[in-house]
Amino acid sequence: MVDKGISVEVAYALPDKQKVIRLTVPAGTTMLQAAQLSRIAEHFPGLDVEHSAMGIFGKTVAAPAERVLEEGERVEIYRPLIADPKEVRKQRAARAREGLKSE
Repeated sequence: MVDKGISVEVAYALPDKQKVIRLTVPAGTTMLQAAQLSRIAEHFPGLDVEHSAMGIFGKTVAAPAERVLEEGERVEIYRPLIADPKEVRKQRAARAREGLKSE
């Protein structure tokens, strides 16, 4: 019996450009290996697949080099955060409080 592999997707997005690449990989392929095999970095200059955070369907995976993929999964490569979301919320709340005080 011949192993036909599994079908997976690798996705990356910028605010103005996104790419989803479908590919068939051998069973036992990790998230990192799939990202490398997809050659998605060729579409995004500066994308460092080896050091990027990754997840599957919106759930971050701590060790993409170890997480073996299953049929139909989508590897998502995440951009680094520009600002800490908690800090942004604190700043927004402080501005809102100041706005209430000045009225």
